[in-house]
Amino acid sequence: MNTNRPFSFPGSQPIQTATYFLFSALLLFTGCAGDRAVHIEPPHQKILAPMGYTIQVGAFSNMNNAVRLTEKLHRQGLEAYHFLHSSGLYKVRFGNYISLQDASWRAESLKLNGIITEYYIVGPDEYAALKDRRYGPSIVRDHLVKTAQRYIGVPYKWGGESAATGFDCSGYTMVIYQQNGFNLPRSSRLQWKAGKPITTRQLLKGDLVFFATSGGKRVSHVGIYLGGDKFLHAPGRGREIQTASLADRYFKSRYLGARTYL
Repeated sequence: MNTNRPFSFPGSQPIQTATYFLFSALLLFTGCAGDRAVHIEPPHQKILAPMGYTIQVGAFSNMNNAVRLTEKLHRQGLEAYHFLHSSGLYKVRFGNYISLQDASWRAESLKLNGIITEYYIVGPDEYAALKDRRYGPSIVRDHLVKTAQRYIGVPYKWGGESAATGFDCSGYTMVIYQQNGFNLPRSSRLQWKAGKPITTRQLLKGDLVFFATSGGKRVSHVGIYLGGDKFLHAPGRGREIQTASLADRYFKSRYLGARTYL
């Protein structure tokens, strides 16, 4: 599947995002508890930086195969995640590199060490949402929502004990945005800080909504807004991704606010 020529740059180092080492701590938890990990917070930004070059390895019809590969990469300290592609296959990706050369250098190094086999470098120009941005932000929002809806009812696995463990909340929103070419941070608290504050009346589909489900006023849960007071989220350990309402008593009493990134 690799269509790129091998690269070898002795002095080259892959340039990762600021969240490179975050996953090793996050994977010790399930649900949104991973947001308790210690991290360095980036400066506030109104618009998310686009993704660079990502390494894709594996395309599976069986999710468990993608799970096993993801866990193997986690054990190597890589920020791997798997997701359900529009083709119906589960794909595995990791990394965010500043150049094709850096991504290829890293992939070839991992291949030589037997950690991965075939790979494909996903470039910034391959994200449909970014390509369609010229038609306006509403098209990008459509892409985000369609990606989010692809996971409804899917017992997604994020480094837990089994394929039915469930997708934690901020991992879900991060993957939605990263699949569409936007470098959304990993934890819900960093996602809260990275976005532009908006009121409930300003909410548009694709924006993120935040909650203090652990009490107090501290961000501990996040979902993606669908419109009509509805949002999609990963509710907790072992539960499926589902739709909820901002008008629901539970969420209404714990709602902290919303952020936009477009």
